[in-house]
Amino acid sequence: MYPAHDPEVIRDHYASDAMLRIRQQIHDEYSIPKLDFPSWVLARYPWSGGERVLDAGSGWGVYYQRLKANPQMPHIHYVGMDLSVGMLENHDAKGRVVAGDVQKLPFASGIFDVVMANHMLYHVQDISAALRELKRVLKPGGVLMASTNSANTMPELTFLYQRALLILSQSRGATEQAITPPHNSFTLENGTRFLARHFYAVTRYDLPTALVFIDAEPFITYMNTIRQLREPSLPPGVYWDDVMRVMRQQASRVIEALGELVIQKVSGVLVASDTGGGTAEFVSKLHAASNGSFGGS
Repeated sequence: MYPAHDPEVIRDHYASDAMLRIRQQIHDEYSIPKLDFPSWVLARYPWSGGERVLDAGSGWGVYYQRLKANPQMPHIHYVGMDLSVGMLENHDAKGRVVAGDVQKLPFASGIFDVVMANHMLYHVQDISAALRELKRVLKPGGVLMASTNSANTMPELTFLYQRALLILSQSRGATEQAITPPHNSFTLENGTRFLARHFYAVTRYDLPTALVFIDAEPFITYMNTIRQLREPSLPPGVYWDDVMRVMRQQASRVIEALGELVIQKVSGVLVASDTGGGTAEFVSKLHAASNGSFGGS
């Protein structure tokens, strides 16, 4: 099992929000263009302002903060949920959060208008079971929003990491291993197919951005926040501190030669429903076309 899917590793890594907050701070400080990703995700849905919302994998509540700050959503009924009690300790919605497993939701069926599962489904052991549960708690016509990364995000980071492993593996006689990014179990690409098994229509929205570093240290800091997720899969005889040493050297050489290290990112959100949200117009036009009344020249 890849460490990023091991329940014990996940529980340990997300026992508090410390590492996730550092990653988020680096994204906020070094990303271009400057934009607020949670607000961008929320803008992909036509909110009416009175929805009942489940935020599965809510963490400390970044999506709740955006919903609360939006004056057009004064009557949102929000419920936050996370597997980790530690992640919920700093959540702003005290009294409206619960610890729970997305594969077995502690809610009745058909009670939410919108369910969010943002940047979390790639940590779930049984994604199909989680999606069945997320759909179960949706009202008829409800909408699932699931943000995630592209399978092709951060290729420069992956290259530098693989190169460091290759250099250290060859020097120590260890066996080279192919690296699969932890998010690849649920990406914008395969996530569309996962959701299509459970919903009539899935809309994919992509957002290309980049991390730009003029110093190697924040890049290495970012890597060290995912140490717990990646270190267990290192080849025998290869150690994390040595991997970071080689990556720091490689990143510094890139910055010295080019003036900056650019890590291209592609993240986005998948919006799925049977009849709700923007799906309603699509379904209407599809039915009109099948009945021969969808005109065109």
